[in-house]
Amino acid sequence: MTGSKICVFIWAIGALALLPGLQADDNKDSPKTDAVSAPRETIAKPLSEKEKKKRDQRLKKELETPFRKWLDEDVKYIITEEEKSTFKRLSTDDEREQFIEQFWLRRDPTPDTVENEFKEEHYRRIAYANEHYASGIPGWKTDRGRIYITYGPADEIESHPSGGAYERPMSEGGGSTSTYPFEQWRYRYLEGIGTNVMIEFVDPTMSGEYHMTMDPSEKDALLMVPNAGLTYYESMGLVSKNDRFNRSDGTHLGIGGEPTTETMEEFTRLETFTKLHQQPTVKFKDLEEVVNTTITYNLLPVKVHVDFIRMTESTVLTTVTVLLENKDLQFQQKEGVTKAMVNMYARITSMTRRPVSVWEEPVVVETPAAMLEQTSKQNSIYNHSVFLAPGNYRLNVVVKDVIGGTMNNYQMRLVVPRFDEDKLGSSSLILADLIEKVATRDIGTGQFVIGDSKVRPRLDETFHRNEKMGIYVQFYNFQADEKTGKPEGSIQYEILRNGNNAKIMNVTEEVKNVPGAAAQQVTIEKLLPLRTLDPGQYTLKMTVTDRLRNQTLTPSATFTVD
Repeated sequence: MTGSKICVFIWAIGALALLPGLQADDNKDSPKTDAVSAPRETIAKPLSEKEKKKRDQRLKKELETPFRKWLDEDVKYIITEEEKSTFKRLSTDDEREQFIEQFWLRRDPTPDTVENEFKEEHYRRIAYANEHYASGIPGWKTDRGRIYITYGPADEIESHPSGGAYERPMSEGGGSTSTYPFEQWRYRYLEGIGTNVMIEFVDPTMSGEYHMTMDPSEKDALLMVPNAGLTYYESMGLVSKNDRFNRSDGTHLGIGGEPTTETMEEFTRLETFTKLHQQPTVKFKDLEEVVNTTITYNLLPVKVHVDFIRMTESTVLTTVTVLLENKDLQFQQKEGVTKAMVNMYARITSMTRRPVSVWEEPVVVETPAAMLEQTSKQNSIYNHSVFLAPGNYRLNVVVKDVIGGTMNNYQMRLVVPRFDEDKLGSSSLILADLIEKVATRDIGTGQFVIGDSKVRPRLDETFHRNEKMGIYVQFYNFQADEKTGKPEGSIQYEILRNGNNAKIMNVTEEVKNVPGAAAQQVTIEKLLPLRTLDPGQYTLKMTVTDRLRNQTLTPSATFTVD
């Protein structure tokens, strides 16, 4: 060891001996707390106001982390701008938790049950997207993940995960080429976008990260290779491949041999591409907002009734009838004519909140000024039919009096029945104030039309004694007799007086004698005179029996005679 190093070593030993906390102490009974506590007091200095503010801000950011994740990830594609702005203005965790609870409740298709089907389906879609569409980034961030989370699974998917040889359709120029991996998703209907919506995703980097494109030629791997992947016309020498790069429609497609389809039109593609990044728009924005926020206004009374008629094995005609009493409407007089107008917005959604059918109608009531009092005593009735598959749905009907400003949001759950082929079934039993045949050109079209008959329900089920009450119902799946091919069964009609169960009418007819009766379907259309019935409440009870299958149905309905 050199002399300089020895001096440094001796100096260090002496310095350590001078430190009060480390010097030797032979008196074991002497306390050591003073020597140890002194340096601790110098460390625990009180925080300044600036330091406290920084600490509180840091703590606030840490507490906001799960809420920020909920806003920026969980509901990124389904939250509205208004909701997002409101959420950012909240200052406490209690407010944020309450907001989130209400956020999901507003979207719950069955708020009267414990389960929130919309929320469960939403997180299922996120999980599916993360599992199937991740590619260096989480699946929910990808274009395919965004579309899947927003609109659900596509009705049809054409997938080319490895790319390779590809025969172009003539709308893209025809001919053979080689492609990058790509997928084409087809939706039969997307609200606010249209029908037969085609969405294409391409992976030009071969990394598994597909992005949405509005240019069908982007998947062409031979696009930049001279004299390769030629279109039909290019291979015949009628056009040059260089012409693809002179197009002004945002694509590099070759000239095809067929007219361009509507979905391939430049502005159609651009419009669809834009709408897929936006929220759907509707005609009556104020009415849609009422549906979206599930705020109920009880100012404009409305009655809604739904009936179900089997069309095919997998399709049910669902008729929605809306009744407004004219006395509740505000009329405005102009040039001797009084008019009331009601805007109606209706939407049927699946249990996962996916729109199935949307319609909007202005309901106008016009009458001469001299007839206003009489018109006010009448009703305005509207009917709309939609074909649905068996299952559970949610119906929202919003009506707004344009002149008076009153409105109502009517909500109900739709349970569309399933008709088993080997089981006797029945449509809704409709009590109508009008049943009549329609012209051949009107069969199956127009309000209140079921097949070749116009059937207008009496929603309040109240009839006058001088009226005839219409009875309309269909029965399905009788067992056909092997010899005659006709159904073997009976239909019993009973009218009972409510209260004392007095039997007012009891009539039975054979099913095979009903006009047009067949094993697959028996349609009952009858008009029952009410002049012999005293004022009061009654029950119409039908007992339908299939003798060959030994099955029975007992549909019934109540009505009032005044």
